[in-house]
Formats: sequence, structure tokens, C-alpha cells
Amino acid sequence: MLKNILPFIRLSRPHQWIKNGFVLAGFIFAGHYQLPLLIMSLSATFLFCLASSSVYAFNDYLDWEKDKTNPDKKNRPVAAGHLSPSHALIFSILLAVITLGLSCLVGRTLFYILGGYMLLNYIYSLKLKHLVILDVFCIALGFMLRMLAGTVAIHIPPSSWIILCTLMISLFLGFAKRYASLRKEEFKHRDVLFSYDKEYLQLLLGISAACTILTYSLYTISEKTIEAHRTQNLLFTVPIVMFGLFRYLYLVLSKGKGDDPGKLIFSDTQLALTLILYAGWIVFMK
Repeated sequence: MLKNILPFIRLSRPHQWIKNGFVLAGFIFAGHYQLPLLIMSLSATFLFCLASSSVYAFNDYLDWEKDKTNPDKKNRPVAAGHLSPSHALIFSILLAVITLGLSCLVGRTLFYILGGYMLLNYIYSLKLKHLVILDVFCIALGFMLRMLAGTVAIHIPPSSWIILCTLMISLFLGFAKRYASLRKEEFKHRDVLFSYDKEYLQLLLGISAACTILTYSLYTISEKTIEAHRTQNLLFTVPIVMFGLFRYLYLVLSKGKGDDPGKLIFSDTQLALTLILYAGWIVFMK
């Protein structure tokens, strides 16, 4: 039984679910730490895990032949022959139906956001991932939809600054991923990377990092933020955020890492401690 289920679990890529932590940003930055809101936020996060797994399965269905020749992807269930492409497609459709069905129980707006997220990523897998610059903007939009879903789930409107900050840090992570792929010389497995070069990506990384710091700083001093958190101390998290970004940038530019943000954050001691320090400050600064 387990032998039959394991390939579908791997097809779902649970190790990538950490990206759906962006859904929790709505709860964290709302400043209202109540159990019912936390449950709703976790429910939205769970639905995004299902939705993202549907997208991953669809992507593996489309790219299984190319994945065979990719040293990092050849062991994926479909490429390795553990599942047929048709099984991956059926699994993707099933997860999409379950996701949309359960989202109706939470709210109509969340249904639309999840539907839009999956549609965007299906189109991304089919076409948009081959278009330079637009490919990274699609990734960033996916993260923004995650954050919006988290605020919709708890019925609290997001700050304009935190929306912009989410966009900027998503672009930063996306361009870092492209840069890491170039350094590993994986462009022969992904056509869009032919359109990038290292110097251009370094420029984009610098711009997106600077914009992330700027938008986050403005978020911390906005009247809406101070009112929600009932404190001005959020300003003191700016150096923590700056250090985290600079450390990440160092690992990308000097060490050639960044192709898997979730793995990098928790494999690097300084980044992990920075994240813990930041989360602790946000929750306990009151």
C-alpha cells in the first residue's frame, strides 16, 4: 500500500510547501493573534498546499521527458517511471477539484484566489515559464496571491506596503533562483535561461533587494501598521530584515546557492536564526 502511495506523495513535493508560509503573513502582520483567526489562516495555508501540489503534478506531466535528462529532476516520479504521465495528470485534476471544493467552505473570495493561482501556474507551465522576466513576475504574483489569501481568510485587509514588499521579495527570490541556475550551468535544461546573463541578474537582485528594504521600512512606520500592532517597535526589525537579505545575497552571489529558497533558509544557520529572531520579535515585542 505504502509503495503505491509514496510516488504520489513525492509528486506532491511536500518539501516545497514551505513557500505557502506566505499565506500566514496575513495573520502575522495583522497584529490580532486570536485562535479562530489562526485556524482560518492555517486552513488557507493547507488549501494552498493542495493547490501547489496540483500545479507540481501538472508540471511533471508536461515535462517528464525533459526531466529525464536533468540531473536534479530525473528522479521525480514520472521521469523515473514510477508513475505514468496520465496518472500525474489525473492526480493534478483531482487535487484541483478538492482544493476548489474545500475553499467554498471558507469563502467565495478564497475560491477565486485559489482558482486564479492554479490557472496562472497552469499557463506558466505551458507557456509563461519560457518568457524572460515575465517568468519571474509570474512566480512573484503567485506569492502575492498567497499573501492575499491569508488576509482574505481572516477578513482583514492587507496593508498596501506589505503587498508591495511581498512583490519585491518574491522578485528577489525569483531572480536569485535564476542566478543560481546559471551558476550551476543548468541553462541547457531550461531554454529561458539563455535569455539571462549573470551581470543583468546581479543588477536585478540589487534593485529588488533595495526595494524590499524600502517597502518593508515604510510598512513598519505607517500609521495603519502602528495602530494594528499597537507599538512602534516594528521599526527595529528593519536591521534584522536587512541582515537576512544581505546574508541570502551573499550565499547566492558568492556560494552559488539559491535554487531552492526553502532548503537554503533552513540549511544555513545564520539565516535560520535570523528568521527565528524576526518571528520572535514580531510575536513577543508587545
